Amino acid sequence: MTVQEWIFLVLGVTGTGAALRLVTSKNVVHAALYLVVTLAAVGGVYLLLAAEFVAWVQVLIYVGAIVVLLLFGLMLTRAPIGREALDNQQRGFAAVVGVGILAGLAVLLWDSFGNARIDLTTSSTVGVGTNLFQSFVLPFEVVSFLLLAALIGAIVLARRDEDVTAPDRSRPPRSLQREEAVRR
Repeated sequence: MTVQEWIFLVLGVTGTGAALRLVTSKNVVHAALYLVVTLAAVGGVYLLLAAEFVAWVQVLIYVGAIVVLLLFGLMLTRAPIGREALDNQQRGFAAVVGVGILAGLAVLLWDSFGNARIDLTTSSTVGVGTNLFQSFVLPFEVVSFLLLAALIGAIVLARRDEDVTAPDRSRPPRSLQREEAVRR
């Protein structure tokens, strides 16, 4: 095995382990941090494939922005954090569905590539940008709209918890405010 293959193996095991901990974590914040490790491992794989631009975009956008948005949404909505709030006794069904999806993806990839050796070619940032903004502009815009909708939804959910009918105790009543205005 070459050094690249060993590094790929280490990144794959690290990413897979973090992904498993992501879905089995008892704490939502810890799960978000395992997501950081998983996405960083994917960025490392991009570096191995000589796609430096895509690797840094992966780190900046997914690790930097998406996980921060996820944590911001969790903390803004005061979502339940512990296992008690997230446990719904459907682990067996979820495991069966997960293994089924993994098997389907493995069969799909094996049928598509089999034993073929993939030769890597170099690409430029211009080529990636052209592909992204000509061929894939609609999915790019849909993702940005979904992220905006998620952020607005988190703000709406957080605002709903506030009781608007309760008087604001930080301000004096209107009669005192008028008296102070008259005195000035």
